[in-house]
Amino acid sequence: MLDNGAARNQIALGDPVPWFSAATITGGSFHLQVAAGRWIVLCFLGAGAPTAQQKLTALFRDTDLFDEDRLVGHVVLTTPPEAPDELAATGNAAVSFLADYDRTLSRAYGALESPRTIVLDPMLRVVANIAWQNPDEHIVMLRDLLQGLPPVEDAAGVPMNAPVLIVPRVFDFPLCELLIKLYERMGGVDSGFMLDVGGKTQTLVDYRLKRRNDLPLAAPELREVLCDRLVRRLLPAMKTYLQFDATRMDRYIVACYDSTIGGHFYRHRDNINAGAQHRRFAVTLNLNKDYDGCDLQFPEFDRKIYRAPVGGAVVFSCGALHQVTPITRGRRYAFLAFLYGEADAALRQANNARLHDGEARYSGMDDRLFPERAPA
Repeated sequence: MLDNGAARNQIALGDPVPWFSAATITGGSFHLQVAAGRWIVLCFLGAGAPTAQQKLTALFRDTDLFDEDRLVGHVVLTTPPEAPDELAATGNAAVSFLADYDRTLSRAYGALESPRTIVLDPMLRVVANIAWQNPDEHIVMLRDLLQGLPPVEDAAGVPMNAPVLIVPRVFDFPLCELLIKLYERMGGVDSGFMLDVGGKTQTLVDYRLKRRNDLPLAAPELREVLCDRLVRRLLPAMKTYLQFDATRMDRYIVACYDSTIGGHFYRHRDNINAGAQHRRFAVTLNLNKDYDGCDLQFPEFDRKIYRAPVGGAVVFSCGALHQVTPITRGRRYAFLAFLYGEADAALRQANNARLHDGEARYSGMDDRLFPERAPA
């Protein structure tokens, strides 16, 4: 859309940008990889730019322009602000100030020597790269650009669909009912989510990001039945339409999103952490339909919701940003799993060293979809 003053070796229009994580000046954190699915403004001010900072602060106060679900702004600072509390007070759900005091981020974006504003589309690709040559002109140009951005669902100019495969009739109805009754009799526990802390992956519980209870399925006979259905009814479709031969499966669980406790799962990717890098495709197999909300969304592509029929599966890449919308009525039950191959299993084994103390280690012995093929 707009390339103003972009120098050689800087990110060009249309390029996907490097993912990064950064601390905010308030002690929080920002992760670009899970912020996709909206227009994003990254303002690199360079060393000492009080005038530009003041003008940006005024722009970001425009709540009619900035909205957490549509357009967000992040100011990247290479030096600590003189009045951090005052500056932090300007921030909100749609605006934050990032600490890049070692200047690694600014350097990666070609903005260390040449301060600039970079605007990203919902798929984290550059649509504008504007150098800070004149603060007044820069703000006017930036405001005009942002006011002209379309709604997220129209970002591509044509209707978008997420790369999702829906396969009906994987589990029959009696099997779905059996799994639900098993959950209702035994109950579930907080499933938590995986996060890298200090370079190692550990499981954490944070209800702001996720609220779901899971029941691990341990009975060998039941696992054999479930594996048989997936091998005969799901894997052929994955081979045909996704060109992927799955040989292993991570976990057998019945998950429950309960409206009485606010079940949901905020935006995330399933293969970011060291303990999850082996995952290739996620499988969400619905066991019931008597609930409202609690649907899959893929914010990078659209605002549509995706729901499989009872007994059917939704299959998608573990690298896709997705979320489960809040459940507003009833309970949703689902069988959830991750599929991968032999090379991925070797990676999972190697990543045992990158798991936090207390996390279960992978043995490579109980995740085979085809046990008969295992070496003697």
